[in-house]
Amino acid sequence: MKCPFCNSEETRVIDTRLTDDGHVVRRRRECEHCGGRFTTYERFEQKPIFVVKKGGQRERFDRNKVLNGILKACEKRPVSIEEIENMSSEIEQEVLRSGKAEISSKEIGEMVMEKLKRKDRVAYVRFASVYKEFRDLDHFMDIIRELKDELKKRDRRD
Repeated sequence: MKCPFCNSEETRVIDTRLTDDGHVVRRRRECEHCGGRFTTYERFEQKPIFVVKKGGQRERFDRNKVLNGILKACEKRPVSIEEIENMSSEIEQEVLRSGKAEISSKEIGEMVMEKLKRKDRVAYVRFASVYKEFRDLDHFMDIIRELKDELKKRDRRD
């Protein structure tokens, strides 16, 4: 594999691990020419799944779009890149396991929101504000009220 820093083809694997979900192999590599280190991920190839967008157009499912959405929501939050990668992988696996040839962007958005709600409530509200196209403060207040109500219910059960 070529080094992303110097384009040398002389690289070696220095560490290999399965991700938490066991569906992805993470390899840490080092360039023997410049000493640069980088990470690669190995996934099995699936038949394409198409996402049906709000306007009806279709595009191939792209895990990186899910990852980028979660990254933006978690910016400056105490959520590690590994946790973000795991959330993205879990969503990808849910989509693949569904067995569907098509999935709506709404379903994917709901999956992301559910993961973020459990991980970081601020990131959840950030994502929801974009995903649900909040137009004013009332939308923010509504979702914050929902979160508070859920927390109260959980506290009563515990």
